[in-house]
Amino acid sequence: MTRLRKLWDDHPNLVSWLALALGMVVILYLAARHVGFQPGQWAALIVATIGLAGLCVWIISWEDRDSQ
Repeated sequence: MTRLRKLWDDHPNLVSWLALALGMVVILYLAARHVGFQPGQWAALIVATIGLAGLCVWIISWEDRDSQ
């Protein structure tokens, strides 16, 4: 547990990105599992979702810089 805490303290945006991306990919899978996407389409959707999660964390981090 202390290892996770140290990772969070050292890299909060990276950990947030990982957690948000994981949650978003799970939701994507649950929402689209019966659509019939091909593997390449799934890969493109997952990459786009991970990128979107990174952008969300990056934009949210702007407020952290403003408050310091």
